[in-house]
Order: sequence, then C-alpha cells, then structure tokens
Amino acid sequence: MVHSNNPDKQLDEAKDIVINAIGETMDLYGINRSVGNLFGTMLFEDSMTLDEMREQLQMSKPSMSAGVKRLQEFDLVKQQFTRGSRKQHFIAEKDFFNFFSNFFTRKWKREIVINSEAVYDSVAILDKVINDKNADAATKTEASEVKAQLIDTLPYYDWLDNLGQAIESGEIFKYFPIPENKK
Repeated sequence: MVHSNNPDKQLDEAKDIVINAIGETMDLYGINRSVGNLFGTMLFEDSMTLDEMREQLQMSKPSMSAGVKRLQEFDLVKQQFTRGSRKQHFIAEKDFFNFFSNFFTRKWKREIVINSEAVYDSVAILDKVINDKNADAATKTEASEVKAQLIDTLPYYDWLDNLGQAIESGEIFKYFPIPENKK
C-alpha cells in the first residue's frame, strides 16, 4: 500500500482504513457493506445530511436514505435537530459499547422470537402426529425424537434473552468491565 506524504491525504487514508474495516465487519453481521461504510463515514463527522452522505460516498440519495433508516433501526444513527437548517441532520453512535448493545441485542431478540415461535409451532404439529391414531409407530417415534430435540433448544433462547437483558441493563459490565481507555 502506497502512503501519501501529504498530511491531509494521510488523515483521509487513516479514516478510510477504519471505514473499510467497519463496512467489512457490518457485512459479516448482515448489514450491507455500503451501509457499514456509511456508518463508518458518519463516525468521523459531527452530523451529516443525506446530501453530504451522498457526496462523500457517491451513492444515490434514496440509497443513503435507506441506509440511514437501516442504521436507525438499531439506534446506530439518530436524527439531530440543527437550528437554522431545513435539512435533516444525522449523527452516528460513537460509543462502541452502546453500538454493541443496540445492534446485537436487537438481532438476538429477533432470533429468539423467530426460532422460539418455530419451535412451538413445530411442537404443536408434532404433538398431533404423536397422538394421531393413523400414524405408524416409526413416524410417532421420529416425531417424539424431533420434539425432544426441539425442546432441548429452548434453554438456549432463554440464555440468549438473559444475556441480552444483562447487556441492556449494564449488569454484564459487573462481570466484564469496560476497560479504561489507555491513550
């Protein structure tokens, strides 16, 4: 990688390295890479309008708007009132512990709801199979085994819910304290 000797370009290069890493990381967690790049870009700004985002990232205004909405779903970006401006201004969550809490607990809640409902819906069907007089013994046995396997997954969702609650309440930081900033 060729590095510039110009301080302004070096500053931009340093920011771009982090923006790229955030975009790549967000992609790992199911957020479009361009939305991750948007979040990374916003980290280095006090606030931004959609036009400023579009200009910096060379994306369409509708794409920027959709990206901001996606980030707002996780409270990673908030709208900010700016006196004297008719345009909407947005600011990124800069505290990565809040980022972690907001992002992952919402994803986990969704996982818990989707998968728990699937387990309960499947168990209800399996109970019908198990109690069906017309079902053969092998089918009933398999249905019972599948039901037991599904029920065995439920403690995981309880644990995940407890973990999410511990993060949201801050209780987890008793056991895993936030390290002091060592500048």
